[in-house]
Amino acid sequence: MNAKPTILVVDDIPDNIDLLCAVLEDDYRTKIAVNGERALKIANGESKPDLILLDVMMPGMSGYEVCKELKANPATRDIPVIFVTAMSETVDEQLGLGLGAADYITKPISAPIVLARIKTQLSMKRVHDFLRDQNNFLETEIEKRTREIVALQDVTIHTMASLAETRDSETGNHIRRTAHYVKTLAEKLRTNPRFSDFLTDKNIELLFKSAPLHDIGKVGIPDRILLKPGRFEGNEFEIMKTHTTLGRNAIRQAERELGLEVDFLKFAKEIAYGHQEKWDGSGYPEGLSGDDIPISARLMAVADVYDALISRRVYKEGMSHEAAVAIIAEGRGQHFDPDMVDAFMELQQDFIDIAKRYADSDHDMTQHREKIERFSG
Repeated sequence: MNAKPTILVVDDIPDNIDLLCAVLEDDYRTKIAVNGERALKIANGESKPDLILLDVMMPGMSGYEVCKELKANPATRDIPVIFVTAMSETVDEQLGLGLGAADYITKPISAPIVLARIKTQLSMKRVHDFLRDQNNFLETEIEKRTREIVALQDVTIHTMASLAETRDSETGNHIRRTAHYVKTLAEKLRTNPRFSDFLTDKNIELLFKSAPLHDIGKVGIPDRILLKPGRFEGNEFEIMKTHTTLGRNAIRQAERELGLEVDFLKFAKEIAYGHQEKWDGSGYPEGLSGDDIPISARLMAVADVYDALISRRVYKEGMSHEAAVAIIAEGRGQHFDPDMVDAFMELQQDFIDIAKRYADSDHDMTQHREKIERFSG
């Protein structure tokens, strides 16, 4: 059996309280407050009333003041308030309704009118509560689905990046470092007028997630070339250069199989395909120059070259940070976007910290050396 709705009767005159309680007793439970302070305490309690009948003229806080506080408090603003008062002027009613009251009844009261007005407001409150609960449910579901989509994106990128890592064990920490370099560089450049429209919070997060896929195309490079511990000969470098196209095409193929273009992979395609382009047009695969190179690819170019220079490999020692910085600076306006180099120069300590945090271990190097020996033996 459903419990009766609870009505809070607020009035300082006992006879008025007795009269209202008598009108309500068959259909409702009642609570009583003889002043505004007590009414606010009850309304803010654990068991809130479903509706409040509120007198205007009371000692201490007036009914108008009580209503104003009720409507200002998120915990009580949805409780319908009906003024029940001897103040019958139109201006008084306008003031009460303007403060957020649901209705305004003048004394002397008519029992049928009071009951009808209460029934109407409680019916409206039930509809309001239902819609509010539905909206909260829908918002919760949307948040849940959004988290699931983001998780799916992360898993997709992680799986594809891990695929590249299985071909070249040097790739693991390299892709982690370069992702953080790209994010750090992007955050620095977001106030630059050339990049501010593009480098939004959303796009920077997508760049960070997409960066690990820059070398995904290397899964298509033969092991005799990919794992070669020395300089390329003959057409080996030309074959190695195809990793940019292979990477973009692999992502495109994944999209085709899904039957749609996926927004979060847009930057992944740009980075995979364009990170070997150079500012002066001497890069590959298309020989793009300047602003024709996607911003995402230009960011990765700085990150990728810096990490390649400082990284220790089985066939070379890593350069010092200072030597790598000198090469990056020399490539300003030739290999790299000048503004990105300027930002990089200001972020040197950040790059050093990232390189230390995700440094290659001796175990990683030993595994890679053994892998090369297996394929070259």
